[in-house]
Amino acid sequence: MSRLAPPAHERGITTLTLDSPANRNALSAPLVGELSDALDACAADDAVRAVVLTHTGTTFCAGADLKAPADPHDFVALMRRIVTLPKPVVARVTGHVRAGGFGLLAACDISVAGPEATFALTESRLGLAPAVISLPLLPRMDPRAAARYYLTGERFDAAEAARTGLVTLAADDVDQALVPVLDGLRRASPQGLAASKELVTATVRRTFDQYAEDLIARSAALFASDEAREGVTAFLERRDPAWLL
Repeated sequence: MSRLAPPAHERGITTLTLDSPANRNALSAPLVGELSDALDACAADDAVRAVVLTHTGTTFCAGADLKAPADPHDFVALMRRIVTLPKPVVARVTGHVRAGGFGLLAACDISVAGPEATFALTESRLGLAPAVISLPLLPRMDPRAAARYYLTGERFDAAEAARTGLVTLAADDVDQALVPVLDGLRRASPQGLAASKELVTATVRRTFDQYAEDLIARSAALFASDEAREGVTAFLERRDPAWLL
């Protein structure tokens, strides 16, 4: 069963839709593979000027699928593929973003979030840390805001996401807000888009080159810890963790 809807094409824009609402579009190994393949197809297609990444259901992406998790190296490769794709990737977000969903969102070049979107980096509450998603996230997000939300796990809305640099724009009507964005991308030349994207993603690409392996290892060590096991178990059992004061 596919976790990605068939691509939709309209005047140079290909829309890729995460379509696994039953598990809140969690990052399973099949979904990561399907999305990676779809992005490769977009890169090879001269008729594609830009990509829109969106979702079905009330959640953009809830993070890792605990039942069929993607290999961390594969997930990092997916985020890097979005960053290095020679065509802009635009996120259309009308639902909740959690954990690895931040990595997908931050890897995109432009993003628009609607009033139903919510955001929370809750890893610290589980005995974990937003490790590999930091690769695209920290270069994009305001440092003070990142410190607050990394440490507290508080939930915030689209307006705050835009204020902190997590998303480009918060809008009541996401599709209307995307009209001038997509029109601008259609008017740009393929070479101009690729060269411009290379400039604006330079810092993010260097972050992947320098820190990817270290953060993958750090994430694995945290997941294997007793504290994380307690945090994840408490979350799944809908109870407070042992450390709650």
